[in-house]
Order: sequence, then structure tokens, then C-alpha cells
Amino acid sequence: MANAGRQQAGSRTSVWLQGKARRSGRGGGQPSGLDRERITEVSVRLLDTEGLAKFSMRRLAAELNVTAMSVYWYVDTKDDLLELALDRVMAEMGLPDATADEDWRDQLRVLAQEYRTMLVRHPWVSPLVGRFLNIGPHHLAFARTVQQVIRRTGLPVHRVTGAISAVFQFVYGYGTIEGHFHTRVTDTGMTPDEYFRTSLDDFSGVAEASEVLQESAEIMRARGGDTVQEMMDRDFTFALELLVAGIEAMVTRGE
Repeated sequence: MANAGRQQAGSRTSVWLQGKARRSGRGGGQPSGLDRERITEVSVRLLDTEGLAKFSMRRLAAELNVTAMSVYWYVDTKDDLLELALDRVMAEMGLPDATADEDWRDQLRVLAQEYRTMLVRHPWVSPLVGRFLNIGPHHLAFARTVQQVIRRTGLPVHRVTGAISAVFQFVYGYGTIEGHFHTRVTDTGMTPDEYFRTSLDDFSGVAEASEVLQESAEIMRARGGDTVQEMMDRDFTFALELLVAGIEAMVTRGE
């Protein structure tokens, strides 16, 4: 069994380095019916249903009906397990074939929507993306596809990372906020539309906010959409099209 307590906070690298991302236990003595795949699968389910703050090795062990010590036959630390869970959900994204004879714009839209969907489905992913190195196989496959698609835009190589940042940091922010919204809605027991209407009613009762609310009302009416989801989808689509148009403009300018 690994002695996780010996690892200092600043010394950790990644579960994907130094051969740590093994799929079996450490040898004799590991509990029967348990393996790395099952542990990761259950971890994702717990993170989805209970959130990152409540996730612990003890809680995971209880869900698996084993002792916490048994889990440590397969992972050294909780962070190692979170890395495995993070890469597992990255595999849910459908990636386009960057070598196919398809318009880069369509492929970029697919990548952006897939990333957004994953972030919304798993709100616990957002705080972990910046915490780990993100060098698992599924994340690397996503990153490579993104690079290949952006390189097909016609931008010079020294502009590729800037374009990636513009598109996918936008998607990260949008998907994070959208995911948090749905988490709040779930906690209230309301539907998204009920929660939205209730929030507007509460907001209208704040005198200091009346001017902002009046200005926002016109914008909200113009935005259109019969449901909260339709409004979110329209905003996301338009914002993404602005970024696509920006890439096209920069290619035309040759910068």
C-alpha cells in the first residue's frame, strides 16, 4: 500500500508520470472485485451526484463497500484518483477527425460544443482543470485535435495558441457558469425556468438594482428564447460565431 502521507503538497507531479497510472493493484493482497476502472467509474458518479467538496476516499470506499485502505491498493492519493476521473470524463467528448476534408469552422464548433457539454454535465471538472497537468490520454487527444483544427484555419503558427485561448477559455468560462447555474437550480428543486423567473422577481424588489433591471429587460426581450436553455444556447452560439469571425478576420489581415 502506498504511503500517501509522505508526499509533500508541493512535490506532487501527476498520476500519469512515473508509471503511476497503472490499471491493476500492487500485487498480492488486493481486494477481490475491485480494480482501477471500477474505482474511477464510481468516483465520477460520486463527484456528479455529491460534488467535489464532499468527495473523499472514505466516502468512495463506503460506496464500493470496501475499506479506505483497500482503495489505496490502486491509487496513491486522492489527487491521483481525481486526475483519473478528470481524464475519464474527457473521453466523453466526440472529437472530429482533424485530417478529414471538412471545414475547420464546423470542426471548431463541434469541439467547442463538446467541451461545453462536458463542463456542464460535470461541474466538478472546472476547478480541477487548472489544478492538474492534464496529460492523461483523453485530454491529450482533445488538445491535439484542437491544435490541428486551429492550424487549419490559416493563422500563422505563432498565433495558434492565442486562438486556442480565445475560443476555449471562453468555452471554459461559459460552461463553468452554466454548470454552476444548473447546480444551484438542482439544489432549489425548481426547474431552470422557474428559478430564472423567481430570481428576476427577487431582483426587481431591490431598489438599487431597478435601473440595471430596466436596462436589462430590453436586452433580454431582444435576445429571445422561450426557455432558459434556449437563451443560453443562443448566446453561446453567437459568442462562438464572433470568435470564428475574428479568426477569419485575422487570417485575412495576415497577422
